Amino acid sequence: MRRDDVKKVLIVGSGPIVIGQACEFDYSGTQACKALRELGYSVVLVNSNPATIMTDPAMADATYVEPLNRERLEEIIALERPDALLPNLGGQTGLNMAQTLHKAGILKQYGVRVIGVNLEAIESGEDRELFKKTMAGLGIATPRSGIAASIDEAERIACELGFPVIVRPAYTMGGSGGGFAYNREELVTIAGRGLSLSMTRQLLIEESILGWEELEVEVVRDEKNRMVSVCFIENIDPVGIHTGDSFCVAPMLTVDPALVKRLEAMAFRIVETIGIVGGTNVQFAHDPGSGRVVIIEINPRTSRSSALASKATGFPIALISAKLAAGLTLDEIPYWREGTLDRYTPSGEYVVLKFARWAFEKFRGVENRIGTQMKAVGEVMSIGKSYKEALQKAVRSLEIGRYGLGFAAGYNDKSLPELLEALKTPGSDTHFLIYEALRKGASPERVSAITSIKLWYLRQMKELVDLEEEILAYRGGTLPDDLLLRAKRDGFSDRYLAQILGLTEKGLRERREALGLVEGWHAVPVSGVEGKAYYFSSYASADTLKLEPGGKRVMILGGGPNRIGQGIEFDYCCVHAAMALRNMGYETIMVNCNPETVSTDYDTSDRLYFEPLTVEDVLQIYRKENPLGVIVQFGGQTPLNIARELSEAGVRILGTSIDSIDMAEDRDLFRRKMERLGIPMPESGMAAEIDEALDVAARIGYPLMVRPSFVLGGRGMAVLYDEKMLREYVAAAVGVTPDRPLLLDRFLHNAMECEADAVSDGVDVYIPSVMEHIEQAGVHSGDSACLIPPQGIGEENLEKIRLYTKTIAHELGVCGLMNVQYAIEEGRVYVLEANPRASRTVPLVSKVCGISLAAMATEVMLGRRLREMSLPQGEVPYVGVKQPVFPFDKFPEVDPVLGPEMRSTGEVLGMADNLGLAFFKAQEGAGARLPRSGAVLVSLSEKPEEAVLVAEEFYRLGFKLYGTEGTASFLSLRGVPTERVDKINQGRPNVLDLIVNREVSLVINTPSPRRDSLADDASIRKAAIKYGVPYMTTLAAAHASALGIAAARRGGGGVRSLQEYHRELK
Repeated sequence: MRRDDVKKVLIVGSGPIVIGQACEFDYSGTQACKALRELGYSVVLVNSNPATIMTDPAMADATYVEPLNRERLEEIIALERPDALLPNLGGQTGLNMAQTLHKAGILKQYGVRVIGVNLEAIESGEDRELFKKTMAGLGIATPRSGIAASIDEAERIACELGFPVIVRPAYTMGGSGGGFAYNREELVTIAGRGLSLSMTRQLLIEESILGWEELEVEVVRDEKNRMVSVCFIENIDPVGIHTGDSFCVAPMLTVDPALVKRLEAMAFRIVETIGIVGGTNVQFAHDPGSGRVVIIEINPRTSRSSALASKATGFPIALISAKLAAGLTLDEIPYWREGTLDRYTPSGEYVVLKFARWAFEKFRGVENRIGTQMKAVGEVMSIGKSYKEALQKAVRSLEIGRYGLGFAAGYNDKSLPELLEALKTPGSDTHFLIYEALRKGASPERVSAITSIKLWYLRQMKELVDLEEEILAYRGGTLPDDLLLRAKRDGFSDRYLAQILGLTEKGLRERREALGLVEGWHAVPVSGVEGKAYYFSSYASADTLKLEPGGKRVMILGGGPNRIGQGIEFDYCCVHAAMALRNMGYETIMVNCNPETVSTDYDTSDRLYFEPLTVEDVLQIYRKENPLGVIVQFGGQTPLNIARELSEAGVRILGTSIDSIDMAEDRDLFRRKMERLGIPMPESGMAAEIDEALDVAARIGYPLMVRPSFVLGGRGMAVLYDEKMLREYVAAAVGVTPDRPLLLDRFLHNAMECEADAVSDGVDVYIPSVMEHIEQAGVHSGDSACLIPPQGIGEENLEKIRLYTKTIAHELGVCGLMNVQYAIEEGRVYVLEANPRASRTVPLVSKVCGISLAAMATEVMLGRRLREMSLPQGEVPYVGVKQPVFPFDKFPEVDPVLGPEMRSTGEVLGMADNLGLAFFKAQEGAGARLPRSGAVLVSLSEKPEEAVLVAEEFYRLGFKLYGTEGTASFLSLRGVPTERVDKINQGRPNVLDLIVNREVSLVINTPSPRRDSLADDASIRKAAIKYGVPYMTTLAAAHASALGIAAARRGGGGVRSLQEYHRELK
């Protein structure tokens, strides 16, 4: 029964996308908003992440894009006076914030009750000591362990248990701060890191259960103590690999049914004791040798696994959890199979696989190694009728240029001893290495002994290897029909078969189709709602999906797995496209393979296909659905990579033509167009080999900005300062051909970068605002802080930017979205690049400017004119600042310096009446709260006069200034008192001592552009991250920090909802 003692509910989101906490919480928060509003509640939402659907003003009655900390949340509670707080749908951040508000007495002060969880009981799941005691009381074993609140205690416990041990900090996510320690030295390092990250400064030091199998049960409970097991997840990788990085399968394929029942019974006892209403993830470890079972941990909230379990089973855990928190019970919610959800059991004749996606290539010097601390930036989910089919679909979903398990990264050229040695270190390519080791003659038993992966999975892979070897015997000839049929039923993709047989994919596809070998479609029914399902394909069984003929259908291609450079922002665009099409009366078809997203929610589109975004898979959906056309410009680079082939196969592409998109990517063609139009671009050239590159460098001079063709997120971009660096870059470049050359541009010195998002209908062009970057040109736009509206661009240059944007849109024939990036050097506006597709700034511009750019673009693609729309004109009367968030804490060996290749995983938005406050709030939201007083360490690699102005700003604000020898002398000679401090190799105390002892509250450290610069700079930046000291690597960011601190001293700025901001727009 719906509770009537609550009218207004506060939901706390999870903040920016970080490793360990990604867009699965946008999915869960969006579901919660929909569920509660459907039940008649008023919803107040707080989240700092502008890229999410949940922070759209339409999702809640009041939407606050504000930093997630105690002070801001108390301000919001005081303003909104919610009756209840729902804390378990915003990941670990949401749960931690609820605990903080509870312990500070704020919830009691304002009469806010907590629904869905009992916070005191939650402590018995999150607090490591209470958790142990609670499990002991239930008779459920935990690994032998001890609780440590200091490094000394950790050492004592480890010695008692014996090395190796595992360190688990309390109240963290993604395994942050934890790890395996094989000796005292490693323990001291890991324990120190874990204590600093734990909210309660508490560590669990456990015996090693490395190599056991990890098993998960996802449970949902209502207030009448009815419980159902939504999903049983088997981690194929063993304990020792974080579940977020582990290869996972559902249902459990190799676990004895008696053990499954035993795990379920234990999970039910735990959830009942802790008293959670809604979803809980329970993780166990099982030793196949002894049969011993221990509990690892519970997540008393929706989690990463909850999103996977929801999509794997069709049970929308977050939606149901929100309804249960509002008083409904499982017997009041419909179930497609047996009436009501209290009778739910997992079902479905299919296998689901999750494969993680990493970004090691973005971080120079990082070892490709995975362990107890999560490092994946995204994941894919595949569904097949067999394990082998699902495995192969997962591989081709990853978008790493691999369409099968074999011949990856030259592993087939390695010897068997080399492959077996590589398998001793788990990494992102473990399963590809296993494939080649099996091909080279390693037995499944031998591979299992090294990797602790169960024999059944290795034997399945061995069967794929054996089948592939049969296929390879026909290379250059004709593959027999029965062998092609077997290959397709076991999941081999058209492209992979064509590659290994030396054929064209088109030719192989035509042969397959001539044999009648096409995908059949099967439903995953959705529980908790009436008449909903989504679909997956299989070559192993006949089609079961019957469609009504006719209808106005439009197909949207999603963005695939999250990765650095292509994240949640593109999913935001796809979702808005689906909503706009539905409002226009069209039937919407969504194709995507990412289980974390709102686009793969069951009700975002009329039909969802959970499929890889490849030509083979998309083309068959297109032929099944026969839509009016396909939208490819919202899913980032993913759909664009296959758009040309789809078009050539007869698919109608809606909006901007493929020729126009390719024209913008072809730098030579684009440059000639700009020259004809009189629009300046930096001097540039293209090169497919070193001599051509040297000729270009001789013509335009160093430094050079160099990049590959057809990439997103600045992949492979670099600034090169001399011939040696150029030769190294060209020698290391992969996939450079005359068709895909390297692009070399003159690097613009001290240039301000800016960009404009626009919508064009082919006649009119709408530009809501220009975004000004805080970092100068040379820092990737995705990694630069930026502000709307611009504060430092003169009106004349703004007019040029608007004119150039409109001219380019017309010249390219843009119909839909476009993003153009500019740089202003010595007063002259240069075009850097134009992208006639969605950009990652679309959600940001939409939130700040009070519009939906993606919805507008969708409407114009379907024929509506901009002049028919009511569009805001003029600049916004407040300021929004986007601040990127980086994963450098996960990669402590990496120098956290910004450059032309994007490395941020997410972003936050700060909004206020002026730039200073907006920047201050953006830093606060990103977890780098600027100090209002204290000391600043300044270390400059180059000494421009603007550095003096920045230092003066901090000096006038009352900060004490420290500087390394050259910097201190430079500033002091120019009238800014600066105390000299030794560099690392000069003596003690030195710069690191100041940071470690927290004698400085802010670090300004501008890096040398040259790779051979002293290591001191990198050490300073790494130490700042390790000890939580805010740091700036550009003078522009340092200047903005001074403005922010000054503005915050005048007043904290308060909090306002997006709806309030938007009411100011004209």
